[in-house]
Amino acid sequence: MKVARMRLIDRWLGMPVCFLLTAWRRLFGRRAPSVDTPPRSILFVKLAEQGSTVLAYPALRDAVRRVGRENVYFLVFAENRPIVDLLGLIPPDNVIAIDAKSLFTAVLGAIRALWRMRSLRLDAAIDLEFFARSSAALTYLSGARRRVGYHAFFDEASYRGDLMTHRVNFNPYLHTSQAFQVLQGALDHPPEAFPTFAGAPPEVCRELPHFEPTNAERAVVHGILSREFAGRIPSTLVLLNANASDLMPLRRWSNDNYISLARQMLARDADVGIAFTGAPAEAEPVAQLVRDIDSPRCVSMAGKTTLGQLLVLYELSDILVTNDSGPAHFGALTGIDVVVLFGPETPRLFAATSPRTHPIWAGLACSPCINAFNDRNSSCRDNQCMKSITVAEVFNTVMRLRNVRKKKSASAA
Repeated sequence: MKVARMRLIDRWLGMPVCFLLTAWRRLFGRRAPSVDTPPRSILFVKLAEQGSTVLAYPALRDAVRRVGRENVYFLVFAENRPIVDLLGLIPPDNVIAIDAKSLFTAVLGAIRALWRMRSLRLDAAIDLEFFARSSAALTYLSGARRRVGYHAFFDEASYRGDLMTHRVNFNPYLHTSQAFQVLQGALDHPPEAFPTFAGAPPEVCRELPHFEPTNAERAVVHGILSREFAGRIPSTLVLLNANASDLMPLRRWSNDNYISLARQMLARDADVGIAFTGAPAEAEPVAQLVRDIDSPRCVSMAGKTTLGQLLVLYELSDILVTNDSGPAHFGALTGIDVVVLFGPETPRLFAATSPRTHPIWAGLACSPCINAFNDRNSSCRDNQCMKSITVAEVFNTVMRLRNVRKKKSASAA
């Protein structure tokens, strides 16, 4: 299902559902248990955005320490499940996936998910979505007596009823990974204390799992690269994620910029090879970019790998250039250096926490314009924030990282 359609459904169907559920809760709702009785099981609700799921790693880790790995569950759209599995914190049987390919399958999947959640008799549910109505409704209907999530106290964000026992005030000055940890930590406080949350927020967690592919997995991806490069894989591989789809057009850096960047890198260093990545739906527009560059050292990998193989590709490569999207966070799980181009959102809140993440952000007066308070929408029709990032700036960053990696390799030899 397209993102725009999902947002419309969440708005026009989700709002009345949350209103009715709020009325039901006020008439028949039960009080949350005392904090003296710690939760024995925790459900996380994070339906969309695989990149944000990576940022939730510290909160998931804290929950595992609190109740044990076998008692932590995760509700997610089926298409976003792979990254939950790759994080390795949630047992596969504890991941509850909803197929959202169409409205019919989404409704059917939600009903099945609710049946499963209620059968688990969950103690706590944490809604990791910012102000989505569907996630709030599912969190309430999960049957959990403790429910943690964001609440719009003074209409500063989208209405989604009053369905949480622990109503947390969204803090736009916390990094997203910190915000998720705060939601998990809310279980330590009595519901009546909120929105006050005494104490300092946790430090930004730099701990991320490192994806380590097997020799067999490396061999498979090496074989794909060998085929695409006609048996001559360059010694230095730079990946470009042009994000050629229309999923979030304001985040896109122009195709002309990627073409110019690739040509400059190929001209500067004969050891460099370029591979464009992307989803299957991006295969044709990415292939056109490769044809425009017209070099045997530039190939398309769009749609030619699974998510797991994409992470292997990151591990085999040196540098990734991408906008703020899922790949920027997937790369943080590997040894690749990731140059992330930010525009309508800010790296202060959304950048991956890996030391190998290198954000570039123009910081214009109108940026960021996409945030939790406007449902990640913007009235902007001319992304000057992305246009202000020059090819020269990105090229110089890539070359600097290339030289650093070369020196490290030489010193390790």
